[in-house]
Amino acid sequence: MSDGHPGGHPGGHPGGHPGGHPHEVFHRQYAQGAPWDIGRPQPEYIALEEAGALGAKVLELGCGRGDLSLYLAERGHDVTGVDVVPAAIDSAREKAAERGLAARFEVGDVLDVLEAGTLAGPYDDVVDVGFFHALTDADRTRLVRALVPLLASGGSYRFLCFSDKVPGEWGPRRVSEAEIRSTFDAPGWSVAVVDEAVLESARPEMPKVSAWLATITRA
Repeated sequence: MSDGHPGGHPGGHPGGHPGGHPHEVFHRQYAQGAPWDIGRPQPEYIALEEAGALGAKVLELGCGRGDLSLYLAERGHDVTGVDVVPAAIDSAREKAAERGLAARFEVGDVLDVLEAGTLAGPYDDVVDVGFFHALTDADRTRLVRALVPLLASGGSYRFLCFSDKVPGEWGPRRVSEAEIRSTFDAPGWSVAVVDEAVLESARPEMPKVSAWLATITRA
């Protein structure tokens, strides 16, 4: 079983990834060429942005080298990205400086950072590519709880994750639509939509995989 995957960078908890401390997977993958590091935003998020779906202030979970965060900053959003890999955050900060963008990037385990209460919320949108599908059941509960004070009323958590329609057992944990809905079956949350989507990969032999694009709204 491969410990890599073609989605976004989980930023903290690799779920089904085997072997070693969870964070070691991400450090190693960046050193080798991470399959989720495609060098551009995922098209699903470009479509959301072009449709005007994202609010002014955005937080990205597991931002990696910052391609989505920087794209949104270029489009006028106030953006903060968080990731566990220092080298990835260093790269994101360098690109922001080169482009003259004010996007902020924080390094640390994503859930720990969320729970620390140091982020300058509330945010209109929280986004992620491949973070949710890396979480254990217990960490999903932590995430739901940690997002409550960070999302503005009416704001949304939007995430792109591996679908249970992806065959095989390699890579990250598969996620079903039912799991997504049950995770956010809690007071103050509403599952607005769970759409079939596509995750693009840096791997030429596997350029795309089936995914879910979920939008979860805070009351």
